[in-house]
Amino acid sequence: MKIASDKLIEDLIKRTRHNIAQAEKLRTRSLADLNEKRTPTSWSALECLEHLNLYGDFYLPEIKTRLSNNQTTAEPLFKAGILGNYFANAMLPSENMHKMKTFKDKNPNGSSLRKTCIDRFLSQQEQLLELLERSRKFSLNKTKTAVSISKFIKLKLGDTFRVLIYHNQRHILQAYKAVGAEAEFKAA
Repeated sequence: MKIASDKLIEDLIKRTRHNIAQAEKLRTRSLADLNEKRTPTSWSALECLEHLNLYGDFYLPEIKTRLSNNQTTAEPLFKAGILGNYFANAMLPSENMHKMKTFKDKNPNGSSLRKTCIDRFLSQQEQLLELLERSRKFSLNKTKTAVSISKFIKLKLGDTFRVLIYHNQRHILQAYKAVGAEAEFKAA
């Protein structure tokens, strides 16, 4: 995948703003609705958002650090890496989404959660918007970030943003399904 760097950032900002709007709509639901589960092993809407918060706890500081210590300059074109593109495409919500097993430290199943979980998610999304804006000055290709699953794997910054934001979309849709409001979820 090749795309103009500015166009990629604009798309990711649009998706993040959409994620924020969808999470704000969820906040209007009752705490009972947000904690309801379809099955004992499925996640509630709040567990979906807490899962995203746990990933945000890793990726937001990682991206911030990589931007703070950055010596690269922006390039007009972003070219996805093979692994990064695979991960990003695997995260995109689709009709034929495959379930993915989550890592134990990122699995919120059984957590006692309040609506503050949504507030935390929204705060992280505002930070993400700031990082996207800051990234305009740097290379999305040469800037590398660690990934949460292995300290030996590094992704291009552009791919890291794509994976994180597509992952957010995927689980916000799952949260809407958990409250039986899939029809209310609007694709970005």
